[in-house]
Amino acid sequence: QVQLVDSGGGLVQAGASLRLSCAASGRPFSSYAVSWFRQAPGKEREFVGGLTRGGSSTYYADAVKGRFTISGDNAKNTVYLEMNSLKPADTAVYYCAATATFQFSINHRLYDYWGQGTQVTVSS
Repeated sequence: QVQLVDSGGGLVQAGASLRLSCAASGRPFSSYAVSWFRQAPGKEREFVGGLTRGGSSTYYADAVKGRFTISGDNAKNTVYLEMNSLKPADTAVYYCAATATFQFSINHRLYDYWGQGTQVTVSS
């Protein structure tokens, strides 16, 4: 099994950048498809972007396409979410999640492993 720990959130102004980290332990993250989700108060958990198992391709939700980038560092066993041009609408708790399938899913219910979440707050 893999354990995930999220970090890197904070309070920033609109237009700023943040990099979130998802540190994996127990097994290499490359053995899983890894995605980032977010959840704002009173809203459903929302797919942000995903990385296929082995890191061959990525996919992003329309709301973040062109602003957010997912990458992985095998040596550090860590997946990153680089967030640029942040908007107040990006305010949420961000979670990384992993599934043993090759392809990621936009359905959060299909993930077996979750980080604890990290708060991102963007002020206007």
